[in-house]
Amino acid sequence: MSDRITITGITGHGYHGVLASEKAEGQPFIVDVVLDTDIRAAAASDDLTRTIDYSVIAELVHSHITGEGYDLIETLAERIAAAVLGACSASAVEITVNKPNAPISVPFTNVSISIRRER
Repeated sequence: MSDRITITGITGHGYHGVLASEKAEGQPFIVDVVLDTDIRAAAASDDLTRTIDYSVIAELVHSHITGEGYDLIETLAERIAAAVLGACSASAVEITVNKPNAPISVPFTNVSISIRRER
């Protein structure tokens, strides 16, 4: 059984979307990350090097939100998941990309895509 490290609400201004206005003006994106890992060694030793430094992961995710633009938030989620798995020892990662200002013509609160990827 895995332990979990959760980072919620990583926010950045990104240029993801299929519309020209989304690419030109951008909009806020909010990403949540859940890392499956074993924290027992870190807890026993009180040593940051024996766990996942969540500040590093948050900065990595933010760089993807604000970096290269994609048409689909599905693509953004996949790229973030791959980068996170490549940067840490997590056995699995769950990524949720929230697009609260998506161009939808009816009242809504949020649009999101969630994925889970394992090593």
